[in-house]
Amino acid sequence: MEATSTLLSSCLMHRMLLLLLLLLSTACCHEEMKSIYVGQHQVLPMRIGRPAFGPESLAFDHRGDGPYTGVSNGRVLRWRGARRGWAEFAHNYKHATVAECAAKKKLVAPESLCGRPLGLQFHRATGDLYFADAYLGLMRVGRRGGLAQAVATKDAGGAPLNFVNGVDVDQETGHVYFTDSSAAYQRSDYLMIVLTGDATGRLLRYDPSTGNATVLASGLAFPNGVALSADRTHLVVAETASCRLLRHWLRGPRAGHTEHFADLPGYPDNVRRDDDDGYYWVALNRDKSWAAEGTTPRSVAAVRVRAEDGAAAEALRGLGNATVSEVLEREGALWLGSVDTPYVGLFRISRL
Repeated sequence: MEATSTLLSSCLMHRMLLLLLLLLSTACCHEEMKSIYVGQHQVLPMRIGRPAFGPESLAFDHRGDGPYTGVSNGRVLRWRGARRGWAEFAHNYKHATVAECAAKKKLVAPESLCGRPLGLQFHRATGDLYFADAYLGLMRVGRRGGLAQAVATKDAGGAPLNFVNGVDVDQETGHVYFTDSSAAYQRSDYLMIVLTGDATGRLLRYDPSTGNATVLASGLAFPNGVALSADRTHLVVAETASCRLLRHWLRGPRAGHTEHFADLPGYPDNVRRDDDDGYYWVALNRDKSWAAEGTTPRSVAAVRVRAEDGAAAEALRGLGNATVSEVLEREGALWLGSVDTPYVGLFRISRL
């Protein structure tokens, strides 16, 4: 009897010790994600004139002027300050040849008719602006703006680009990294990519010296935003349909491999490195619960994840149902792009 009691006591102590170790491990290793609460009244709206809306992505030029953004009528606009507002910077060939695409005309035609700029980024050495037009391909316009040219409408093997989306530029080589979200569905049917489980998206690299667009990874489930790491060894890609980030290696022993990088609490859109290059801001179009519950809650508008390991460090909250398609951190401020709103948002932050 005494032996049995001793054995039970020993087992109980062993279990308690394991529980204690588990709790200590959780306390030591789990870093709670901080929240940045943004009231809509705290966001300075930089309104875009009608009929355009939806400034999805943002970029600043080599002088620090901007931001520049693409909008719903197929044009790229430049911010000239609070007094002067927005002005057209670039357009595609359809705006001169298709009557429905005239600058002041209210768009009633499908957006595919006039084009839809999404992700964009400058190559600072040349001043060229590259942007993804969802329907027309990868576009480029010089530092003075004007008529943009399509530099890639198919990959090096001849397969057409169907839904060009995210863009980033290697400032040293001039290579342009971009995503083609689906071979089956265009942007106008983007929800079908999620609902059908489509995984025909691709990650590509455009080389200006050859004019070729090479496929780096395929079989992706709605690849969206893309960001080059600070050390230029890999790309971080938002895979929207799977609510996660991927890491594609460009250099080193794992060059050419694509791997899981981080799980996210929602459906990601664009990805941008922040000011100190140690983190990425990932905009979330909807919470993960949206597809299951049939609602559109957005309790978390964006997350800031560590570049080292993908761990979420901060969450941007408080914007209600306003969509955020990109968060660009610059000089102590968050610039907020949205595919739905008629303005770019500006929010000042302070970190202790």
